[in-house]
Amino acid sequence: MKKVLFVTYYWPPSGKASLHWPLKIVKYLPKYGWQTSVLTVEEDTFSQQDETLSEDISPELKVIRTKSYEPFNIYKKFTGKKEDDQLVASETISKSNRSLSHRISIWIRMNLFIPDARVGWYFPAVKAARKLIKDEKFDAIISVGPPHSTHLIGKKISKRFNIPHVPVFIDPWVDIIYYKDFKRNKITLSIDNHLEKTVLQNAKAIVFVTKTMQNDYINKYNFIEGKSNLLYWGYNEEDFERIIVKKEQKDEKVLLHAGNIFSFQNPTNLWKQIKKENERGNKIRIKFIGTVDLEIKNSITEEELNEITEYCGFLPYIEMLKNISEADFLLVCASEPRHVPGKLFEYLRTGNPIIAFGNNNEEVKQILENSNAGMMFNYDESGKEFFTNYKNLKADPSYVVRFDRKSISEELSKILNVI
Repeated sequence: MKKVLFVTYYWPPSGKASLHWPLKIVKYLPKYGWQTSVLTVEEDTFSQQDETLSEDISPELKVIRTKSYEPFNIYKKFTGKKEDDQLVASETISKSNRSLSHRISIWIRMNLFIPDARVGWYFPAVKAARKLIKDEKFDAIISVGPPHSTHLIGKKISKRFNIPHVPVFIDPWVDIIYYKDFKRNKITLSIDNHLEKTVLQNAKAIVFVTKTMQNDYINKYNFIEGKSNLLYWGYNEEDFERIIVKKEQKDEKVLLHAGNIFSFQNPTNLWKQIKKENERGNKIRIKFIGTVDLEIKNSITEEELNEITEYCGFLPYIEMLKNISEADFLLVCASEPRHVPGKLFEYLRTGNPIIAFGNNNEEVKQILENSNAGMMFNYDESGKEFFTNYKNLKADPSYVVRFDRKSISEELSKILNVI
């Protein structure tokens, strides 16, 4: 059996949504002839933890954990937070926080941490990988980013030991949406673009989780066209088989959003429409799982919807799946045209009607139309038509099943076999 080393920052017990793709791919690849090992950090101090995810890890899987020099503890001290305070993703890049310490920390993060704030993992990871590969032969290396520092680790190991490298892009690198409206100086951008290009030049194959992002990269670097591949984020059928869904008849319906939601994903007119629906007697409650930007909370307050809005915060993964399965409507907020939210695929699997917002996002729109799962609107729209047509929306299982991560793992094994 051939061997592949996964380089991924996020790994259980971290509860970060970004780990679900590598977690399941690592689990299923051996079925298709590839034995997996994982290189990760000792501890993800930023994300919430979900101990239940460790149940998916085989006792036979070799997991190598290394130290990482993290900037977020310094950020806490710099901004006056306690050491045990939990940081919220939207908080660290908040534009509403105008304090001097926060603005300085943002500038440092955008301009001095290249390619990202996880670059402190680079040297410990490379050192551990060198030691591992001296004792064990690997036929391929897969790095999963963001953080895109993982791709630099993968490239370094690849060049040092002449092992094919396959970077997986969950989000774009240099112009990731988190940098939106933040200033990065020319030197920083020049270095970051150079690092991105060298990783792509060295890669034997490249995986993108959205078609639009793949096309965007091909337009930027035409030399990758012959080695770029599309493997969607997907969902895990086995997880859905573990939950018991109770659909109760009730007078009010629940609109649920799962995952982090930032200020640039605020569908302000949707909140106005929900207020109108409730005034007409169509009772709808709003439910959030994950972190919610203060600007979105303020919009909901302005529409006097606080009494019908529930903020659940972080939930263990299986509990989150149960909640989205039991909801009546599911909300997707795409950040940009290249973004296909990972939760979309789990939403599709539930069969519940999906209302999506995203400007010029043809890819999400096409998936919803092809599956008959939902409707797509621009951010300046209210989604009014959804509430009159949702009964006609039901995802086609024969279309959705292609996104099961078992199938995606098989496609990845074919890519690995070629290189």
